[in-house]
Amino acid sequence: MASDVLTLVNIVVGTFLVTLFGITFGLLTKGVDRKLAAHMQWRIGPPVIQPFRDVFKLLCKESIVPRNAVSWLYNMAPIVCLASTVTILLYIPFGSIAPILGHYGDVILILYLLTIPSLAMVTGGFASGSPFATVGAQREMVLMMSYEFPLATTVIALGWKISTLNPSMPVFSLETFAQYPVWNIMGPLGIVGAAILLLIMMLVTTGEITKVPFDIAEAETEIAEGLFVEYSGRNLALFYLADAVKTVVMASLIVAIFFPYNLSPLLKDYLTLPSFGCYTMDFLFYLLKLEIVIFFAMTFIRVSVARFKVDQVVKMYWGYLTLAAIIALVLIGLDIYIGGV
Repeated sequence: MASDVLTLVNIVVGTFLVTLFGITFGLLTKGVDRKLAAHMQWRIGPPVIQPFRDVFKLLCKESIVPRNAVSWLYNMAPIVCLASTVTILLYIPFGSIAPILGHYGDVILILYLLTIPSLAMVTGGFASGSPFATVGAQREMVLMMSYEFPLATTVIALGWKISTLNPSMPVFSLETFAQYPVWNIMGPLGIVGAAILLLIMMLVTTGEITKVPFDIAEAETEIAEGLFVEYSGRNLALFYLADAVKTVVMASLIVAIFFPYNLSPLLKDYLTLPSFGCYTMDFLFYLLKLEIVIFFAMTFIRVSVARFKVDQVVKMYWGYLTLAAIIALVLIGLDIYIGGV
């Protein structure tokens, strides 16, 4: 009984800390992204803490519900969006710090959970009663359906490779990915396939967090912010926070699958650190990896490419990226066959 209470307390406290980290680092990342993008475009840009100011300003304002909206759905959508996004973080490790709910789910569950924030935004868009939001919701549904196949193919291909090394392991567990780093278990063909899958994950991340060139659901110049055109005040702040946390979620997923390395095992022969020091070092290294992934998956892409049209987004994900994912799957299959000969 005492152990069950202790476990529950650890989960509650851990959830609070993870939520605080996800929101704080997510907002900080948005500030760094805007600053870097501005400098890349020869602008000064807003201060790094501007996202914190934006959220504080929105939280101080009233949430207005449109006359034609389905009020309970309209108000519930941002809460579900933020809560579901934070929940995903509970299944992802932070460096050498084990996930809060790591023993209760794997990458397949994370893929399912990733659909909930998008569905919440779609529901809120439809419930607002605005024609602009309705078009944005339809575009978000198209975008969500487009990137699911390349994302699933990436996970399946890597899990297939791991299963050939140790069939008894839970191949879709992030702990297994950490135990069998992708780049350590692949042959030459497999490394090429894994590199293609990494590129696909980067582009899927851009679509998941609806940033340029895949921000068709919010296209300001076309549909006046689309999904969020009728949202204001605290409700809009919750969507803003969910977007910040989802950026951390997607970058953390890439780090956990493709770069699950920690510094402390590499430096243990040169430095003698207590357990807390090792956890701190690995956590800081994890933050560095996150920022690098976010720069290439979000900042660099949105500065380099203009917004796509809806048909171009579908062609990109269902056409080019799906074909690339299949090619990567074939390369990893050949790598497995050659390794088994």
